[in-house]
This record gives sequence, structure tokens and C-alpha cells, in this order.
Amino acid sequence: MLTVLIRRELLDNLMTFRFAAAVLIMLLLVVANTFVLIKDYEQRLSDYNTALKTHQQQLQEKISYSSGELKVDRPPNPLSIFNVGFDKRLGNEVTVSHRYVPTLWDASRHGSTNSFMGMFAAIDVVFIFEAILSLLALIFAYDTLAGEYERGTLRLVLTHPVRRGHILLAKYISAMICLLVPLLMSLLLAVILLTTATSISLKTDDFLRIGGIVLVSVVYLSVFYFIGMLISVATRRTSTALMLSMFVWGFLVLVYPNMILAVVPRPEATQARAASAYSQIKQIWEEFDRERKQFLKNDAFPGENPSFDLLRTGGYSSGSFDRNSSTLRYFYRKSLDMEQLKEDAESRVPHAQKYYGFLGPRVTDTAEKTWLIRKPALEEILVHPTNMESIWLKFSPVGLYDAATQAWAGTDLKGIRDFFEAARAYRRQVVDHFYNTKVFESRQWFAGDKGTPDWDSLPRFSFQRVDVDTNAKRALPDVCLLLMINVVLFIIIFLIFVKSDV
Repeated sequence: MLTVLIRRELLDNLMTFRFAAAVLIMLLLVVANTFVLIKDYEQRLSDYNTALKTHQQQLQEKISYSSGELKVDRPPNPLSIFNVGFDKRLGNEVTVSHRYVPTLWDASRHGSTNSFMGMFAAIDVVFIFEAILSLLALIFAYDTLAGEYERGTLRLVLTHPVRRGHILLAKYISAMICLLVPLLMSLLLAVILLTTATSISLKTDDFLRIGGIVLVSVVYLSVFYFIGMLISVATRRTSTALMLSMFVWGFLVLVYPNMILAVVPRPEATQARAASAYSQIKQIWEEFDRERKQFLKNDAFPGENPSFDLLRTGGYSSGSFDRNSSTLRYFYRKSLDMEQLKEDAESRVPHAQKYYGFLGPRVTDTAEKTWLIRKPALEEILVHPTNMESIWLKFSPVGLYDAATQAWAGTDLKGIRDFFEAARAYRRQVVDHFYNTKVFESRQWFAGDKGTPDWDSLPRFSFQRVDVDTNAKRALPDVCLLLMINVVLFIIIFLIFVKSDV
């Protein structure tokens, strides 16, 4: 009997205009936007490759280690086409130096903005699913039971030995099959476009991540169908059910996410926390500066001139603070960078080498001490408010779906921060290389008159996205919550339907 019911409901849905409209709308929207998103990705990839070459060229032009700045770049994520998340919103270029430990908030952005993409910046594939598929699910569901009540066909069906639970199950299965057709067809075409694009190379793990996005999309779609079914069984009138369905859709998809971003307050103690951290960092660097001056005072070279009167021209710069609460960083710059020293400077070069041999490790250690203060401060000032907004957004299925698909695509905040963890690990490799090769106490650290640095000998930076298992673990909590919502909604619908009179 269940099979007969499913076949009946499936034929009823397939023969409707809304099914044909759903297929056509989804195909047009997803395919058209995939073309635009691929072009945008290609532009970002081109900007990334240009930045790599530019930074390498700039580094090779530097004639001393102290003046050279290593810059590492984050490549665009090809799966950002499905959910762009934070991939375009946060920095993708960071400087690696012994002077400070790089964080997400020290990053800048390279690349130009694609003007054609400006109109479609927010319309990734997941956004289409969030808005359009959820609306289609409600349109398929609003008259599922209310229409049967009005037409009297439900009473006729119940004259046969049919369980009410089977009726609900048959309606759910048939409608989900009809909704999966436009979902899977549009996704299949999008994947085909991705695989045929020469600039995009998808690995096996990427296809598994896309499979995870499909799974979450099905669960999300089911939530909205159950919401529509609940409205239908509770109202018993198609006009009322349609009106309530549109109201619920507008509130959950359009109003609630924007309302949360506007209403959730930022912590009031942000400025106080930043000022406290800044004060501690300043004290640490001031202690370092006292040690530096004490070293110069005890050095055999007369006076306390940190440039040791080596330069023909140019100057000497020490340190400066960045008071911006988003960085809480101290810059301690030492850059002589001279091709030619004074003619009588050779006798003072050993003093400079000894001084910088002392200074380099001290700067490195002091930067790591300040990192212990910067890390919790930045977490409290920036990460915690962002996480709170995310938690509030998850009271809507849209927020859960967006978070889960970001986790699968690797464009969530954790996925972006993986790059900066790799940058910090790379900084440690570079510093270890400086220690092992005694770069700080070498002549090439501050002057280029006896040979330029061997930049090619430095460790190479590489960044790989986390494996698919990690993506799955990050997405699992939100997927489980969506599944739980499905179960709760079905139980409520079943209880109402069983106790209602036909």
C-alpha cells in the first residue's frame, strides 16, 4: 500500500507546473551563476599567481637579509564557487618575519576586484539553494494536506485500510524525489562546468566535499518541506497555508539573518581589552629596548650608536607600535641595506655583526612573548564576537546550512585560519634556518657590499587544505542539528495529523 501511495503522490507532483518551473529555474540560475563564479575564480587565481611572482622578484632585489620581507599568499579555494564564505572577505597575503608572529588580522589582500562580478558577489551556488530551493520546498508542501482536506480526497483515502503514517511518508518521499531532480541536475551541470574549466583542478577529496555539500543540501531541503507540511496540517486551508509559508520563508531566509547581524551587540569591553593588551606588549618591548641599549653600552665600540657609523647615506630606524586593536603589533625594523659602506667602516663591521647577532634572537624571542598576549586578546576582541553571531544565526536552518556547507568547502573561518597556522609554522622554519646558518651575525644581514643573500636557500612555503575527514568533522555538528530539526518536525506533524478529524 505504501508503494501505491508513493506512486500516486509522485505522479501528482510530476504532472504539476511547479515541478517544471522548479527544474527550469534551478538550471538557469545555477548554470548562469556558475559561469560567472568560474570567471571570478580565474581572476582571483591570476591575481594570486601575479602576487607570487611579484613578491619573489621584490625579494630577489633586496641586498641584505634585514631589508628582505618574505610574503606568503593564500590561493583561492576552488570550492568557494559553491560557498564563498570567508574566502574573499579575509586577507590572503601576510608578511613572514622574525619581528612578529603573523595572524589573520595582520593580513592584507592582493588582487583587483572583478567589476562584472560585483553584481553577483553574494550569489554563489549555496545562496541559490538557500533562497530558491527552500521556497520551492514550501510551495510543494503548503497544500500537501490542506488541499486534501479542502477537496475531501483525504477522507476518501482513509476509507481504505491505510495508516496515516504511511500517508505522511508517501507524501514526503514523493515530494523529496521531485525536489531532488532540480537540485541534482543543477549540481551535476555545475560540476561538469568546473571539471571542463582549464584553471580548476578538482581532486578526489574535492568530489567528496561536493558530495558532503549535496548531502547537507538534501537535509536542508527536507527541513523546509517539513515546515510547509506542518503549516499545511495545522491550517487545513490552502490560502492560509500559502500565506503563512511565504511569511515563514521571508522571516527565516531574509529577515532573521540580517536582523541578527544588526541586533547582536559587540562586547563593550573591546577597547579596554585592546588597551590592556597594548600596554603589556609595550612593556615587553620596552624591556627589550633596555637590554639592547645595555648591550650597546657594554660593547667595546665607543658610544651607543646602533648603526656603528657604517653608512655613507641613509639612516637607522628602530621600532614603532601599531595601536590598531585588530593587530596589536609592534614593528621593530632594522634595515641598513647598503651596497657600499664608508671607506673606514671595515674595522667597525665586527662590532655590527656582534650587535645584530645579539639583536636578532632577542627580537625573535620578544615577538614570541608578545604573541602569547596578542593571541588571547585577538581571540576575545575579534573571534569571540564572530562566533557569537554565528551561534545566533544557527537558530535558523539557513544559518546551520550555511555553516555546514562552508565547513565542507573549507571556506569557513577555521579553514581560512589554517593558512595562518601554516604561515606561523613557516616563520618558525625561517627563524630556525637563520639560527642554523648564523644569518643574524653575518655581514649579509645588514650590508650587501660583500655579496647578496642567498634567498633561494630559504625554506619554501607550502599550504595544503585540510583533509576531507577534518572538513566532515567540522560540518558534523551543524548537520546533526539539521537532522534533529527534521525528526522533531516530523514527530509534531505526525501527532497533529493522527489526532485530527478528517
